[in-house]
Amino acid sequence: MDLDHVLIFDTTLRDGEQSPGATLNTDEKLEIARQLARLGVDIIEAGFPASSPGDLEAVQRIAREVHGPTVCGLARCVKGDIDAAWEAIREAERRRIHVFIATSDIHIEHKLRMTRQQVLERTREMVTYARSLCEDIEFSPEDATRSEPEFLYQVLGIAIEAGATTLNIPDTVGYTTPTEFAELIRGIRAHTPGIEKAIISVHCHNDLGMATANSLAAVRAGARQVECTINGLGERAGNAAVEEIVMALHTRRDYFGVTTQIETRELYPSSRMVSTFTGLAVQANKAIVGANAFAHEAGIHQDGILKHRQTYEIMDATMVGLSDNTLVLGKHSGRHAFGDKLEQMGYHLDHDQLNRAFARFKELADRKKIITDRDLEAIVSDEVFQPEEVYRLLQIQVSAGDRSIPTATVRLQGPEGEIVTDAAHGTGPVDAVYKAINRIVGVPNELVEFAVNAVTEGIDAVGEVTIRIEAEGNGDENLPMNAQTGRRTYLFSGHGASTDIIVASARAYMSALNKLIAVRGLHLAKEA
Repeated sequence: MDLDHVLIFDTTLRDGEQSPGATLNTDEKLEIARQLARLGVDIIEAGFPASSPGDLEAVQRIAREVHGPTVCGLARCVKGDIDAAWEAIREAERRRIHVFIATSDIHIEHKLRMTRQQVLERTREMVTYARSLCEDIEFSPEDATRSEPEFLYQVLGIAIEAGATTLNIPDTVGYTTPTEFAELIRGIRAHTPGIEKAIISVHCHNDLGMATANSLAAVRAGARQVECTINGLGERAGNAAVEEIVMALHTRRDYFGVTTQIETRELYPSSRMVSTFTGLAVQANKAIVGANAFAHEAGIHQDGILKHRQTYEIMDATMVGLSDNTLVLGKHSGRHAFGDKLEQMGYHLDHDQLNRAFARFKELADRKKIITDRDLEAIVSDEVFQPEEVYRLLQIQVSAGDRSIPTATVRLQGPEGEIVTDAAHGTGPVDAVYKAINRIVGVPNELVEFAVNAVTEGIDAVGEVTIRIEAEGNGDENLPMNAQTGRRTYLFSGHGASTDIIVASARAYMSALNKLIAVRGLHLAKEA
């Protein structure tokens, strides 16, 4: 491998999906994996196959249907996990098994309940077994940054001897700092037996807000693979963000002296797709892909930008996929112009998806004179990047005011094609709509988050609604625990967009409910 090339290992579909509320179904994972291939990532960590039959199926489909990147499956140093990972990835063009075991004393003693010697023996045994199935093996010493360095060198040396070709050094709890992490990587390069046979990778969490900085410091110290996620999703505070790593390496190539094979113009479409599928909004001031990343409000900044863009911009917005096309769309625009515009924006829709999106565009064009790029993004997100509809929203009608009782009538199409109408009162119009939907669907849940955002300025702006709902987990031990109730629960996000904020709210709720219903297998009848 060219030492001036850094591999981008995307773990959005594994670590990123562990963000609370970010659960994805198989079709959504497959669509994101295809987008990651267009983005040009080197490795896709498609999931943890041993964790559930659904995860195994999703990784299998990605392995079969996504071409270009290496497809990787995660496994503990446990034979059953490794077998599941191999079963999931074996049909991929390029395949990798990623095995891990904890190496910090706190994990060894309290989580694994093993000795250091047992960890060494397990590492040798399981890496050897994984290598007997697959040539490309990655090994991770979990909680590496809190591990004793001499023991870490010993574990890594055994992993190389047993057949590991990539050594990933995870900052599992986001504990380290850039200077410390760079020193650790240099120590590993200097003291690990056989290190010249392996690529050093890093996987940094963002608990102290230093995931990207730590990853970049490691690159300067010799790491040549970075594990990261779209929008920085992941456990707790998340991971290093793909877009930040890639654009830092690209913009400061003079400093880092390395390249990636990423197609940077696919960064913004990738961010948008992941945000919509997971229902986790990107903060406005997020680096690279946030709504304000290339916005200038201060007068001095605006004056400088008008005179020369590089006075206050170190990157060209088009480089990350934001469009500077002057084609204006309106009510008289045709399907071809609409489709061409979406392609320029990085959205690659099939025939049916384009038809649905175009119908929504025409509906919006009757209400707005000028359709902006942000409006088009909202249309694509709301019409295309949505879960399979078990229940479909057909119509809502509300009555509200300061002297009336908020009332909503809702019409849904059920899983067998039946049309059901019901009505309810609420404390406000959105509450009334949600209660009416609940009367029809009958799946108990609690609304735990509700956020509204205007896509553009103006009285006719499209509004986006993002919500989260929580529901009882039926004793599933793999689900996160609600800290307040002590119960394990499902947590799902939903997204909706419309010029009518009540309609957007209803669409967001249906999106979240359909995810919940699909996961709990409630396709046939509502719960008693």
